[in-house]
Amino acid sequence: MGDDFVVDNSVVMTWCFLDEDSQYTDIILNKLESGTAFVPSIWPLEVTNVLLVAERKRRISEADTTRFIALLGELPIIVDQESPERMMKDIFALARKHDLSSYDASYLDLAMRKGLPIATLDKNILAAAKRSKVSILKG
Repeated sequence: MGDDFVVDNSVVMTWCFLDEDSQYTDIILNKLESGTAFVPSIWPLEVTNVLLVAERKRRISEADTTRFIALLGELPIIVDQESPERMMKDIFALARKHDLSSYDASYLDLAMRKGLPIATLDKNILAAAKRSKVSILKG
């Protein structure tokens, strides 16, 4: 568990789009050689939505999308399942407290529950994580 962390979609999607690539996100990807990333149950829908929008804008081909989804399936990423009741109560309250979307709050909540650092490029999640004393995974 020492090398485990929560990763949000802002980091993951840079692995698909070369024009969004950064040194930080490359380092996070390399951390998966020795650790496991955790994501909330909303994550697969977030990934596929970004890919669908990119396909529709002709930023990525259907073949590239299929390849990227297959590559994600090979990475040590665990989707943490959460009950609808908890989503509608605790995560909703966390989103309200930190002025986050419920999607973003689900990543923060997961990091808090598991006691793991979070890897994100999202400024709102970064600020909320700092306020919540959640460690930010350094690059």
